[in-house]
Amino acid sequence: MKKIVILGAGFAGLHIFYKIRHLIGKTIDVTVIDARSHALLKPALPEIAFEGAPLSHSLVELEHTLESRGATFIQNKVDFIEPDLNRVILQGGEQIEYDYLFVTLGAVKDYDAIKGYKEYGYSVCDDTQAQKLWEKVKTFDGGRIVTGAAKSYWGSRVKAPELSAPCEGPIGEVMFMLDYYLEKEKGLKRIEEYQIDVFTPSEVFFEDVGDKPHEVIGEFMTKQDMTLHNNKIVREIGKDFIAFDDGTQMPCDLAIVIPPYAAPDVILDSGIGDEKGFIPTDTTMRHLDYDNIFAAGDITALAQPKLGHIAIIQGAIAAASLMKELGEDVTIPPHELEVFCIMNMGGNEATLIASNSLYGGKRDVAMHSPVSKMMKWGFDNYLYFNKGHMPPDWALEMTDKLTKLL
Repeated sequence: MKKIVILGAGFAGLHIFYKIRHLIGKTIDVTVIDARSHALLKPALPEIAFEGAPLSHSLVELEHTLESRGATFIQNKVDFIEPDLNRVILQGGEQIEYDYLFVTLGAVKDYDAIKGYKEYGYSVCDDTQAQKLWEKVKTFDGGRIVTGAAKSYWGSRVKAPELSAPCEGPIGEVMFMLDYYLEKEKGLKRIEEYQIDVFTPSEVFFEDVGDKPHEVIGEFMTKQDMTLHNNKIVREIGKDFIAFDDGTQMPCDLAIVIPPYAAPDVILDSGIGDEKGFIPTDTTMRHLDYDNIFAAGDITALAQPKLGHIAIIQGAIAAASLMKELGEDVTIPPHELEVFCIMNMGGNEATLIASNSLYGGKRDVAMHSPVSKMMKWGFDNYLYFNKGHMPPDWALEMTDKLTKLL
């Protein structure tokens, strides 16, 4: 019986678990370790921040979910990984041995990297930040709003797209959902009572997609009087300003910023990451240096951008790689990445974006339709009621066909 350890119960970790759980008790034992008691379904965080949706609808309780399906769950922080000894050391000193290790810890949102962030900055990157932002939005009566992503830095060991921002999709939801709330719910007037400025650290906003999404998003930004500022690397957030590395400042009464992404300390300390701490893998998601370690999702160097859809693709590949090694008759999916997200824009408005142009493909879709909002609502609710279990492959294939048809 092989001992499988999964570190992290986010999108990638849960997807791997559900893919391999049929082998539990037959050929494998599975232990899942996470510092949290509940998995966080991050696609619903903007609804918490701008619509006051309950946090409970974004949480999946882990102990019962995993143990009722045959796994062992340990709620604890991982202090160290000893790859040469095939074991992980938990906070408090407990040692867990493994035959195969899956690292799906995600990336750290480094709020401390921006001066003044904790005092004056807001975000939608986690449950605490989303709830804090909702409390601010409810009492916001107008002024200058500045939103954008900080610049992140990546390693160079594997070949992956060089992006300035980890993912700018949430910024799209921030600017459009907040605009909808202020205008439709609060009755404030654009330009006269509030103004939204958007910045990007890149030369191009939404640098991970092609021309069609740029066109659609740009039209909505123009229509809603939003100003875009390119090549802006945020340095400091103050009480009434936001400052950038080029020496410029903008007046700012509400700063909503995606902070830089960084690798968890445990990966840096354990020496299994690249020079920035992200895990280098081949396209079967196997570690370049350790044959019995796999990784998927934001923690991997190949995951560019850092996106839930990519975590799911990589999780499926990692699970299939293990199953094939254990003698299962499976085909390892190709590492063919795609940017796929549904951007909530407030009310019944949403835009579905599907693009593989970043990876040399020809697909580049931006579908603005009430159907997109219905798809997002259906997906978020499916995830919640099925305890983080992704829809079956046939349902995802039908979604893909529907997107192409529309």
